[in-house]
Amino acid sequence: MPSIHRSELPPGALLGKYQHGKAYADCYVTQIARHVSHAEFVQAFYTTPLFKLERRLLAWLVSKPSTDAQAGQLASGILDAFAAWSVEERREDQLLMCDFQGRTRSWLMVIPMEGENSRGTRLYFGSAVVPARAARAAARTPDLGLTFRLLLGFHKLYSRALLCSAKSRLMRQRPAQR
Repeated sequence: MPSIHRSELPPGALLGKYQHGKAYADCYVTQIARHVSHAEFVQAFYTTPLFKLERRLLAWLVSKPSTDAQAGQLASGILDAFAAWSVEERREDQLLMCDFQGRTRSWLMVIPMEGENSRGTRLYFGSAVVPARAARAAARTPDLGLTFRLLLGFHKLYSRALLCSAKSRLMRQRPAQR
């Protein structure tokens, strides 16, 4: 996944509110050499084979099933909930989702790149993990938990793999009509 790398959040990123303080936030970016709408990116991301595996696990473990059709409806703004997440905030170029327990956030953003020598799109994926409310209230420096610390390496690799999988799907698709 050499074309996927960790990045600072771009200005105006909805995930920015979780970047400082006691939460963990990350951001990964890649580029694709064509225009990709935000809706295309969201749908591609949530319908990759890798993410479908996560969706199956969520359906089985926490009774939060989802379909590719629902991913398309989320992408187009028809739905505000998908699998284990609900929309926390949405803009034309980005989507911030919150899990049903309120502990994690997932964020997708596109930025068009147009210049003399390039035409394409930057694709961003990031996530945040926030401390449990009880921990925030009871401690001066709340901890994100042992499970989070143990899974952080996997999370970073998985985040890159998800973005790579979405990019691969978009590269195989025909560009949408603008």
